[in-house]
Amino acid sequence: MNEETMKQFGATIQRLINKEDLTEEETYSMFKEVLNNEQPDLQQGAFLAALASKGETIEEIVGTWRAIVEFDTVPVHLDSEGPLVENCGTGMDSLKTFNVSTAAAIVASACGATMVRHGARALTSFCGTVDMAEALGVDVECDVYTVLASIKSQGIGLFNGMSPNIHPGGLGRILSQIRFGSTLNIAASLANPARPSHGVRGVYSEDLLEPVGATMSAIGYSRSLVVHGKAEGLDGGMDEFSVCGESLVHEVDADGHTNTYTLRPEELGLKTVPFADIATTGDLKRERTRFLDVLSGRNHESCIAFTCMNAGAALYVAGLTDSIESGVTQSRQAIESGAATEKLRNWVATQNRQPVQGLAKLNAATRAKART
Repeated sequence: MNEETMKQFGATIQRLINKEDLTEEETYSMFKEVLNNEQPDLQQGAFLAALASKGETIEEIVGTWRAIVEFDTVPVHLDSEGPLVENCGTGMDSLKTFNVSTAAAIVASACGATMVRHGARALTSFCGTVDMAEALGVDVECDVYTVLASIKSQGIGLFNGMSPNIHPGGLGRILSQIRFGSTLNIAASLANPARPSHGVRGVYSEDLLEPVGATMSAIGYSRSLVVHGKAEGLDGGMDEFSVCGESLVHEVDADGHTNTYTLRPEELGLKTVPFADIATTGDLKRERTRFLDVLSGRNHESCIAFTCMNAGAALYVAGLTDSIESGVTQSRQAIESGAATEKLRNWVATQNRQPVQGLAKLNAATRAKART
């Protein structure tokens, strides 16, 4: 780095501080320097903070995403006759819940959806997607080709967004050093090596519903549901469909038509439940036990309903059902039949460099659950 490039970078930060929007190309260039560590840490942090404080435009999010995909993502190519579906949240939501996105992905896969997930360890939550998958026996530090093999054979795989095997450059370094919301909550989570075509994406603020939907369309998603869930009697929200109150939904269909609406659990044949029923315990071992209970259909009915609601949305966006409600019904059948538990076991065995050890971890967790 030299004085001139630092001045130019700093001048662009000042523009953001002055509430001036950047073009897609300008943002792409700035993030290229951040990812390649070509600026001092203070300048990098100031850039992320200034962009978040101003409020990111769609062009700025797309420029960030392009830089991550081109300079810091190991790509894979997946031939598939059907949709490649991702369900993921931005994080940074104020209502922390049971790890429903992972449970919903397993259930949706058991119903026939091809789930290509891209997640992270806990940064702003108590138990991230990667943490839970690892606790169950999935190999989350494997390379992209192991994940690809799992997707091909089992219809589910998880790319660890904080692993150098997935993002070998600066993304992991950046995420490990910040604890505030930034455009990376959106752009980085969208930098999936498999390039999904369909997605359910939770956002931490209802203000992000339409911008994130537009961003997903701009980067190649052909159909999407962007959601922000509420809980009755509580402020804030969750980056999931909510079984505790209304969900605000922004839908983009295959023809590019948009529709923004609210959805309540009762419209899907579910009951509204207290948030305490689905809130995280903050303890990974307890969460793992509850997770296994939910997939097997034993206990924690509110979390089962929560899972079916989100899995049903994934089935709907994939075109495997004609409504979220019918997706909920199929999801519950997958749990009650044992298909969801079998899918988890097959996933652990397949996304694994050491499948025997992975299955041993899952078996130990299952035995521990039985003793509680």
